[in-house]
Amino acid sequence: MSVATVGERRLPRTVGSVKRRAAVIGSGFGGLAAAIRLQSMGFETICYEAHDQPGGRAAVYEDGGYIFDAGPTVITAPHCLEELFELSGRRMADYVRLLPVTPLYRLQWSDGVAFDYVADEAGLVEQVRRVNPADVDGYRRFADYARQVFAKGYEELGAVPFLHFSDMIRAAPQLARLRADRSVYATVSRFVKDEHLRQAFSFHPLLVGGNPLETSAIYTLIHWIERKWGVFFPEGGTGALVRGLVRLFEDLGGTLRLDSPVRHVTLEAADGAARHVIHAAGRPAEAFDVVVSNADVHHTYATLYRGVAAAARRQRRLERMAWSMSLFVLYFGTNKRYPHLAHHTILFGPRFQGLLRDIFHGHHLPEDFSLYLHAPTITDPGMAPPGGESFYVLSPVPHLGNAAIDWEAVATRYGDAILQALEPHLPGVRAAIVTRRHCTPADFAGRFHAHHGSAFSVAPTLMQSAYFRPHNRDPDIPGLYIVGAGTHPGAGVPGVVNSAKATCDTIAADFHVGRCS
Repeated sequence: MSVATVGERRLPRTVGSVKRRAAVIGSGFGGLAAAIRLQSMGFETICYEAHDQPGGRAAVYEDGGYIFDAGPTVITAPHCLEELFELSGRRMADYVRLLPVTPLYRLQWSDGVAFDYVADEAGLVEQVRRVNPADVDGYRRFADYARQVFAKGYEELGAVPFLHFSDMIRAAPQLARLRADRSVYATVSRFVKDEHLRQAFSFHPLLVGGNPLETSAIYTLIHWIERKWGVFFPEGGTGALVRGLVRLFEDLGGTLRLDSPVRHVTLEAADGAARHVIHAAGRPAEAFDVVVSNADVHHTYATLYRGVAAAARRQRRLERMAWSMSLFVLYFGTNKRYPHLAHHTILFGPRFQGLLRDIFHGHHLPEDFSLYLHAPTITDPGMAPPGGESFYVLSPVPHLGNAAIDWEAVATRYGDAILQALEPHLPGVRAAIVTRRHCTPADFAGRFHAHHGSAFSVAPTLMQSAYFRPHNRDPDIPGLYIVGAGTHPGAGVPGVVNSAKATCDTIAADFHVGRCS
């Protein structure tokens, strides 16, 4: 059946005691959150994962006692995770323990200026005062602005699906009042004048794949999220949080199928409604009432639903959109400790705006870089053998659609350059490394089917946010829903977890079942 022949949205309803069946494609944070919600709503839910471990991009690498979280490492807004457990009367603390991180980040510039980014206002104001006393009042006004944006953009709209243009119209007046048309960097610059502080309060869009010079000022809400709830790290690593979510899903009766890449989804008619038939490698085809895709949104339409006219139209639209930057990530373990470090360190290079332009619009790999250094053993020493540290260092780089870089040829050399740049911060690090590996844009494209090797899906610009982002429910393919970085509200752990809430509330309305919010 082609959905082009479907004149109206037709969704099957429960007949007698027969349960509706839901398939979730991908077990990243968005996919697991959706699977837990669907199972809690009474769907018989099967989650398909292409790889041999759950988590999607939140995979785990281990080597000789060193544990490396491959993906997300900054956990904020823990309540959105706790809510997944509370739906069934459980406690997250019985599944995973979140450890507070302080400072939230340590920021360091090449000219020697340092800034400890903390959650409490008094401490943060003192850090601002150390850098530029004249900006204290400006910071306070910026914090108040970020609080207002948080109230509108996160608390009110963060888990609400924008399925109709009228949804955007209703939100537009307040977004206009908050000047969502301005960029994060331009907005911060209205409040503080010191360039270090402008960078300190505008780097956050990079954590969700956005360019601070272009990303909507709505994303200043990240500052207030961190002020309100802090930053956390799961004991045992992000992988321990994934395992806790999987255990919850299975405790609820859900089924996780590892090593089961979905190759194709076909549509068939059943009682006048669309049924989605999953064709996964090594498994018989199975039919479902609902498919929730946590796969890359372009891969969903271009590959999984290939041959469906509506999917082809969606694919063409996606290929006209701007995509987030990619990443080069270097994982390494050392046989010595660096106790002076913070858990999260941002190392700004000598260029800011010029480097961002090269990353997001350039056609070559920049020779310089700004880096995010993750040292989980500072908070959880069990992430490495006694006397050692496990690290990953992340460098934003152009995606493959902008810069056709031969990463197989340059990756090792690029990693060496990063380690050399880290030497002043980690004395003797190159000689202390006992294990090392890297992930490049080519790996994002090959392993995760990420369009252009983009690390964060569709870029979070104003005209690619809310209604203008790929919708949580496909408007033309009945029974197909989207979660993850490519739909509303966007990337980051709170973003993808809240996308599952928005999507599952939509499913509940479509199938006339109780919401589990």
